Formats: sequence, C-alpha cells, structure tokens
Amino acid sequence: MRWWRPLLGCLGLVLVVSLVVMVARAYGLSVVPQFGEVRRVVEAAGPWGPVVFVLLQVLLNVPPFPRTVFTVSAGVLFGAVVGTALAIVATALAAVVAFALVRLTGGGIIGRWAEHPRALWVRQRLDHHGTLAVTSMRLIPMVPFAVMNYLSGLSAVRFWPYLVGTVIGSTPSTVAIVTLGDAVTGHVRPSLLLVSALCGVVGLAGVVLAARRPIPEEPAG
Repeated sequence: MRWWRPLLGCLGLVLVVSLVVMVARAYGLSVVPQFGEVRRVVEAAGPWGPVVFVLLQVLLNVPPFPRTVFTVSAGVLFGAVVGTALAIVATALAAVVAFALVRLTGGGIIGRWAEHPRALWVRQRLDHHGTLAVTSMRLIPMVPFAVMNYLSGLSAVRFWPYLVGTVIGSTPSTVAIVTLGDAVTGHVRPSLLLVSALCGVVGLAGVVLAARRPIPEEPAG
C-alpha cells in the first residue's frame, strides 16, 4: 500500500491554504466573510449549539458519513480551540458507539467486507499492536473513519487501547483541518495556522512509521 503521493498532496494542500489565508489576512481581507455571520448565529444559541453539533456528528459518523465535513464545520462554527475540542469529543463518542455495535452484533453488520484484503491488512495490525496500531491507523487518511471503527470491533484490540489510540491518532488531522475551517472566517491567528501545518507533518510522519512497522510472527502452536 503506497501512501506517499496522496499524503504529500494533502500536506501540500494544508500548506498552500495556510499561506493563502496568511497573505489575505496581511492585506486585511477575510477569505469568506459571510462565515463570520454564521458563527455569530451559532454563538447566540448558547450551550445548545455545541451539544447539537456533537450529537449530530455522532449520529452521522457511526454510519460511513465523511468525518471531514464535521471537522471543517467545527472550525467554521466554533473557532480553532473550541472547535478542535468538540470535534475530538464527537469523534471519540462516534468511534465508541460504532465499536460497541460491532462487538454486540458479532460483526454481522459488516461481515461481507471483513475478508477483503485491505480489511485483513488493517485487522492484522490491530490484533498485534493495540494502542500503537489504532493510533497509526487513525493517522492514515486512506483508512476511512467508520471502516476503522468497524474493523476495530472485529479485531482483538481491547476497548481502552482502542479509545486512547483513536484520540491520539485523530488529533493531528483534527487540529489541522479545524484550524483551516476557522481560517476561512478570517479570525484565526497566524500562529494557529503554523500549528495546523505542523500537525500535518506529524500525521505524515505517523503514516510512514505505520507503513514500515512489521507485523509480528504468530507464535508456533
């Protein structure tokens, strides 16, 4: 499985968008001014805004709905810091619900895809590496969020390593994308854009380590 070209493309996109936003801000321009109005409407909703956002993300991310849609929206609606916190909480909750559903149903809901070669590749790493495997798999953009949840439920990985690995592995991409979502409103600080780019680099490094890490041989029985 070759990760390098699409990952370098994703990292390049993060860096280009960050540069464009920083240049726009230097000239006093807001990239998409109307998003600032949307954020003010959400802020006027008080605590219900974050609650509804988290519940909606959990509801739609248990099935295979793209998580990135909510990650970008978190930045637009709540800003880089609050948006990142909400996105990570919602991500963890959605992952736990999907994991529990697969365990409770014995994997019947995804049994037809469980033997696909790529699914087996992911499950082998989950069976052998626990938290490290979950963390590294979460760093790989080509492993969809929902699919990873389902395969984790089918694997031998335990709950706590799964949850900890999910939070750690999802954080770099979440910070990077939420910050870019915040950037389109024109309110984000340049320092946060730098953090976004650094998180993209961290994610890329994690993918390289995940791809190079060997699977241990099964003990002779």
